[in-house]
Amino acid sequence: MTDFPGPPDSAARERDAAESASAFAHPAVAPDRTAAYGDHPDQVVDFYAPRDGRTGAPLVVLLHGGAWRSPYDRAHVSPLADFLARRGFAVANVEYRRGGDDIPRQRAGAEPGAGSAGPVAGRWPETFDDVAAALDAMPALASRELPGADVRRIVVSGHSAGGHLALWAAARHVLPEGSPWRLPAPPSLRGVVALAPIADFATAVGLGVCGGAVTQLLGGGAGPVLGGDAGSVLGGDAGAVLDGDAVAVERAAHADPGVLLPTGIATAIVHGVEDIVVPPAVSEAYVDAAARSGETVGLTLLGGVGHFPLIDPSADACAVVAEELAQLAW
Repeated sequence: MTDFPGPPDSAARERDAAESASAFAHPAVAPDRTAAYGDHPDQVVDFYAPRDGRTGAPLVVLLHGGAWRSPYDRAHVSPLADFLARRGFAVANVEYRRGGDDIPRQRAGAEPGAGSAGPVAGRWPETFDDVAAALDAMPALASRELPGADVRRIVVSGHSAGGHLALWAAARHVLPEGSPWRLPAPPSLRGVVALAPIADFATAVGLGVCGGAVTQLLGGGAGPVLGGDAGSVLGGDAGAVLDGDAVAVERAAHADPGVLLPTGIATAIVHGVEDIVVPPAVSEAYVDAAARSGETVGLTLLGGVGHFPLIDPSADACAVVAEELAQLAW
């Protein structure tokens, strides 16, 4: 297990900035087709056909990151979608509703702008409504828009907050009874490849990942609510670090991949050792929780790699991502 991370030094921040600049320097790649899975403007999917024209290509459902916040949309992972299409995959790049300046708190009565320095993370329950609806509609949408795709071979992938959503999408059959997103049986997926995912809420809250994004998503405060030594909660219980916030604790039971185990779905995680945005301890805590549930989750830790090379087609890490997807898809 990696050591508990302290505050990033200047060299780490400079590396992260350079990696981010490289990943975001690629121009957006226009899709081959776009289709709606609902009536809201954000309820759309961009489809990319395999560039070699093959038929029977496995379908990668891609969920973008950005801390579930509105400034980040699917366009920033369109170069990754194109990269995967050039590797012979069919790709569905999913948009979903995210948090904005109008909802800094995810509960009734909160005033816009209160307790947040920027857009809130996520929309509850809309973010989850959308991911569930997109995955449910995907076989029919992909069959119509990408006739060459094999919808019997779907792998879900996502980066950062999108990695959280990918893990969550594969766990809907183990959601609590009564959850509106619960499935009666495991989803028909070949597997999940999560890239630097916000996979374990207790650890993410303890580390203050993405400016307290997890507590915002769940309707808690704008920042971390943990007191004392954050390292003591690694791999712990999200409820124990949400400081008695009843709304957030209740929602975590429906949203935290770290408690939605085992899934029975083949799962692999790729994470950069040098990631200071979502430290690898977050993924390691999820892997440990899976092991305690009797399930094995593959974890590939990439040395000398931070958060953004995993979605940067010019980085070697992107080839590792493609290989992990291929191992589950074919």
